[in-house]
Amino acid sequence: MSTQDDTLTYYTPSYYTESMNPWPDHPELQGDHDCDVCVIGGGMTGTSAALHLAERGYKVILLEASKISWGASGRSGGQMIIGYNQSYHDIKKMVGKDDAQKLWTMGEEAMSLAKEQINKHKIQCDIAHGHYHVSTKTRHIAELEEYLEDLESAGYQGCKLLNKEEIRNKIGSEKYLSGMYDPNGGHLHPLNYTLGLASAAEKAGTVIYEHSRVTKIDHGKTPKVHTDKGTVRCKHVALCANAYLDGLEKKIDNKIMPVGTYILATEPLSEDEANNLISDNAAVADILFVLNYFRLSGDRRMLFGGEVNYSAKDPADIGKIMQKTMLQYFPQLTNKKIDYAWGGNVAITVNRLPHFGKLGPTTYFAHGFSGHGVVLTGLAGKLIAESIAGSEERFDVFSKIPHRSFPGGNILRTPALVLAMAYYRLRDML
Repeated sequence: MSTQDDTLTYYTPSYYTESMNPWPDHPELQGDHDCDVCVIGGGMTGTSAALHLAERGYKVILLEASKISWGASGRSGGQMIIGYNQSYHDIKKMVGKDDAQKLWTMGEEAMSLAKEQINKHKIQCDIAHGHYHVSTKTRHIAELEEYLEDLESAGYQGCKLLNKEEIRNKIGSEKYLSGMYDPNGGHLHPLNYTLGLASAAEKAGTVIYEHSRVTKIDHGKTPKVHTDKGTVRCKHVALCANAYLDGLEKKIDNKIMPVGTYILATEPLSEDEANNLISDNAAVADILFVLNYFRLSGDRRMLFGGEVNYSAKDPADIGKIMQKTMLQYFPQLTNKKIDYAWGGNVAITVNRLPHFGKLGPTTYFAHGFSGHGVVLTGLAGKLIAESIAGSEERFDVFSKIPHRSFPGGNILRTPALVLAMAYYRLRDML
């Protein structure tokens, strides 16, 4: 998630950048290079792909247009949510029962994989466990009950419904009418998590170049990747640009929509204040269509996110807008200073499921995680590595998910989506 900085040279200021682990600047690609796999994009998907490929013995070059984790991966809400932004029931309608079950099983694997990587590589990213979905409307109470039934029909166990009294004992807001708790979910510092994956990939042999925007990919038996000052000749390409594909591959660019969303960070809270907001330090998201999501940082700040924007222009005062929303739910934070506010783009698809596939025989892509990227991106990188190593079966399950282009093409798709979203905003208000 990121805004369009003028130079792309530096991270956009946020709580995450102020609390990031050390990360040295890496050189720009210059001249001609050769490798087995060229990974394009230094977010969670790209760093995961590079790590898994390097661990398999491939010679890997990773190209990042700006800084590692500059985009969505370094600015997201950091919420670790199980599954997909679509019900298991509806996934079955799209791909059939067998593939739906395979997708769900891999979704559970994605959660385990993220935790395993953090432990294996000793990534310091403030990981915390537990996730709540909460209701703000009477109709949401039944929707959460249906959601639990849907999860259990997929074979996912351990979640628990909470009534009004129970959820208000956990979360310090009078707005929530019920909740569903998933002990397997959680939250983390997304920038430090991604930097940890990149560091592990580098230790495994990946060569990383920053400030190296890809301008063209020559597909074919021996692909060639071009930047302004260099080229990479390789055997395979892993395209992991997500919301910042920026027209590089027009065949797939219209399958995703960059959507702006925003987060604020308050000043640090006392231990009692933090416990009264979220008693067990879990992550929380409501189930409005234009949802709000929040959690506590490692130093006990409230990180509150939400809103959507399709104009590619950020509001003049992100902090003020997000504070107004936050105070509707947590008026006790009225006198708390807003230390940071930032925003940028995530990538959604029409059906809100990830879009995986191939461009020719040697170029793999994965993008469009639609709000579930913190967990699913790590799996995407692993599956790309599996496919390049010759085992494409699991990647192919994702690639069979049907995807439509956003209506209106690149010019009209944003106005069309804004019009459609107006309906859902109105519905959220009722």
